[in-house]
Amino acid sequence: MPKLKTKRSAAKRFTKTGSGKFMFNKEGRSHILTKKSTKRKRNLRRRAVIDDSMVKSLKRMMPYV
Repeated sequence: MPKLKTKRSAAKRFTKTGSGKFMFNKEGRSHILTKKSTKRKRNLRRRAVIDDSMVKSLKRMMPYV
């Protein structure tokens, strides 16, 4: 049986926590920041947890994470 390959795009975007949840960085923080409020930019700094409906596909994309 051949080894499964990790989808590199997914591996760069998502990390797994110690409890087994997947985290990701929110979008919209790279440019055009002047029109965004301070509160909005502050909330974009936080990492977010992946929804339960996506976990199965993420485990398939990253089998060894």
